[in-house]
Amino acid sequence: MDIRMAEPRDAEAIAAIIMPTIRAGETYALDPAMTEADALAYWCAADKETFVAEESGVSLGTYYLRSNQAGGGGHVCNCGYMTAAAATGRGVARRMAEHSLERARARGFRAMQFNFVVSTNDRAVRLWQSLGFDIVGRLPEAFRHPAHGFVDALVMYRAL
Repeated sequence: MDIRMAEPRDAEAIAAIIMPTIRAGETYALDPAMTEADALAYWCAADKETFVAEESGVSLGTYYLRSNQAGGGGHVCNCGYMTAAAATGRGVARRMAEHSLERARARGFRAMQFNFVVSTNDRAVRLWQSLGFDIVGRLPEAFRHPAHGFVDALVMYRAL
């Protein structure tokens, strides 16, 4: 699997990955009704480095890397990851996470923080913990899940 910086030509492939996740409304605090243009503008914003994971020319996942805060908090980064439904369970998210940790170190970040991991997203929580992230905060009932109602969101952190 290759991971590379996204280019404008990747917009259609990125949209095909992120739109089903956004529409499902189960793991990201994004409006499920947002337009594709708004979703791409969010995912590929100028403050982010956006990447695409590919295998044999097929896009399997995408992630972004950005500074979590400005100024005095600029040494901690933040990422978002989405995997194509057809690629679930194939290690794509793990490979993107490993790549993001390498990229973050190369850019000089001292830590990575996930601000809002939906507690019912068990696969993500297990993956982040297996990569050394700790749950450092819990936001009670901060996310309205379409099937489970109000659930907690987790703040997860790892020094680099």
